[in-house]
Amino acid sequence: MTSSILFVVLAAAVIALGYAAFSFFRVKKLDEGTDRMKEIASAIRIGANAFVIYELKLIAIVAAAVSVIIAILVSWQAAVAFLLGATMSECAGFIGMKIATYANVRVTNRARETKKLGDTLKVAFRGGSVMGLCVGGFALLGIFIVYMVFGLGLGQIEDIVKSSHEAAKDNSLLHLVLPAYSLKTTFTMTVSGYALGCSVIALFNRVGGGIYTKAADMGADLVGKTEAHIPEDDPRNPATIADNVGDNVGDVAGLGSDLLESYVSAILSSAILAAELFCKNVFADSELLRGMLYFPVVFAGGGIIACAIGIASLLVRKKLSSDPHRELNLATWISAALSILCAVGFSYLFFGKYSGVASGVAGLSVFDTVEFKAGWVSPAISAAIGIIAGIVIGIIAEYYTSYDFKPTKKISEASIDGPALTITQGLALGMKSCMFPCVILGIAIYSAYVVAGMYGIAIGALGMLSFVATTVSVDTYGPISDNAGGIAEMSFLDPEVRAITDKLDSVGNTTAAIGKGFAIGSAALATMSMMSSYLFATAPEVADIARGALDSIALNIIKPLTLAGAIVGAAVPFMFSGMLIEAVAKAARRMVDEVRRQFKEIAGLLEGKVLPDYKTCIEISSKGALSEMKFPAVIAIAFPVVCGLLFGAEFVAGLLLGATISAIMLALFTGNSGGAWDNAKKYIETGAIKGHGKGSPAHDAAVVGDTVGDPLKDTVGPSLDILIKIMSVVSLVTVVVFDKFNLIDWITGLLG
Repeated sequence: MTSSILFVVLAAAVIALGYAAFSFFRVKKLDEGTDRMKEIASAIRIGANAFVIYELKLIAIVAAAVSVIIAILVSWQAAVAFLLGATMSECAGFIGMKIATYANVRVTNRARETKKLGDTLKVAFRGGSVMGLCVGGFALLGIFIVYMVFGLGLGQIEDIVKSSHEAAKDNSLLHLVLPAYSLKTTFTMTVSGYALGCSVIALFNRVGGGIYTKAADMGADLVGKTEAHIPEDDPRNPATIADNVGDNVGDVAGLGSDLLESYVSAILSSAILAAELFCKNVFADSELLRGMLYFPVVFAGGGIIACAIGIASLLVRKKLSSDPHRELNLATWISAALSILCAVGFSYLFFGKYSGVASGVAGLSVFDTVEFKAGWVSPAISAAIGIIAGIVIGIIAEYYTSYDFKPTKKISEASIDGPALTITQGLALGMKSCMFPCVILGIAIYSAYVVAGMYGIAIGALGMLSFVATTVSVDTYGPISDNAGGIAEMSFLDPEVRAITDKLDSVGNTTAAIGKGFAIGSAALATMSMMSSYLFATAPEVADIARGALDSIALNIIKPLTLAGAIVGAAVPFMFSGMLIEAVAKAARRMVDEVRRQFKEIAGLLEGKVLPDYKTCIEISSKGALSEMKFPAVIAIAFPVVCGLLFGAEFVAGLLLGATISAIMLALFTGNSGGAWDNAKKYIETGAIKGHGKGSPAHDAAVVGDTVGDPLKDTVGPSLDILIKIMSVVSLVTVVVFDKFNLIDWITGLLG
């Protein structure tokens, strides 16, 4: 298969970004509404822009420092790829944030003008589709550049084909001054650098945006709703603008960078694993290697085209129903179905020619050496397994978080008896909700492995995110609708307008929980693939190609050093989560104090005679997020490297295993419990529980539950899938260093 097939990827990226640009300007042309609506939207836009620019300055410093370290220790190619990944991720997040700040007021105005839920949904979804298409488009554009420039232009793929690492050159800058330090540059290091760039940006955007939005949200709710008993997004509340800004920088920009990073990790984990299998002599057919390197990238390109069709299927229809959930699901199903067809087609294109052809080695076929049990269709089956698993996990998330079902209704009913039972019931729901998704993940991992070995697990992760553009579009429409409701409230519009946006927002909470299920599910599969690549990177070559060669690379969890690493690793997500919750709490306390001060000191504020000081609250959220985001982000990046330099590769392998397992549980728990608490509050606000509507003690208790859930579902949960992937990628990039140079090996050598 010639490299020209990669231009399918470029075409997909151009289609996605072109469609995104079309929708961006289509949304921007719509009317913003009244002068009051324009004024509020402008304030939100200015606040979001200011925070993202401040955050970008910090990120630029960190990215520059990390790229220099990579260039010194690993290679200049990996450093350049790292900066490319960081740029692509930041571009997607920034453009998504921009369209959200333009779309929010236009959604409000469409609801005001038409009073129709279907028409309003279309505007919100078109705005969200810009973010979704940018995620897929920028991710693939960067991967195309890496493959064409480094893989083909600089010959890194051919280096793998021609005797593996021996043909590669040392491109670490440290080698120039320390000749004894010798590392060979490989394609796996370069693509790992690209993935790491995406991961670092995602971590900062998710953590920083999550702290910002939840500090503002909690401050607004705790004082405005429960103390002053004024409506949500009431213009008298000083924290409302900061809250709406937070939706854009956290739930949109952070979400976009997060899912782009997940998508890139899923694509490249398969390519990295294929290269490591070939380099370790597990299989020897160079054309099969090229197929395994190109298939995930080209399949991802086909998936983005499928998403463009799925998104268009909703937007081109003149009339939509009044059931937003059904409409969004239909677009998702179309994208998923077309992605499966792409998987089958490209699987045949890359692997169909090997059917029935013997490799001549140990009497095995080519497929036997890589454990493709179903022949050429094995990768397609693995992708389908991932897609189906993702959909099932999404359905489970919907069951636990939507107020259409019993679990969330039980939280609403528990609120009648006070906030303690609200919290207790939500905790129980979150814990129970972990079981079935984990069962599905376990089945998916084993099934994909049986069909196509470790490569099948990696392709399963890619399948789960193959229609990521649609998933992100559906996710992003939620915060846009939430912002639209805030603008309606602050603009004193007809209550019917707020009812429309609240309905969209409620569905958005459920779709967000579904999206988080996809993210953590794909993270689990991709991380397992990265761990396999990590083990192959530290293992000697397989002497003979034979059936079961993949099983010779194993992690012995009983070995003391590995077990110690697993125990420490299992604690890392808890420490990381605690740091994030504490960061939100610190910033929220400052926000609460400021809101209380303004209510007390600004005469006529609560009577609605004067407007509050919104700017101070925006500054509190910005400063709080920027000051509190640094340490958790540095911990995620530095922890595996420090452990590797101290204790070696075996300890880090256990560290990754322990962190992955505990992070999966925590992410599911926090995402589902937080989403359920939020929708339980909304269920009460609909008046579904007679005698316990807005302003009642039950509603106050539900607000407390929602406030507790805010940092869990929008800061902790989404950050955990990034944590395990960034730890895996960092470990994979730097294992070439600490596998050779670590303290414990040095001490052991001294002791003889």
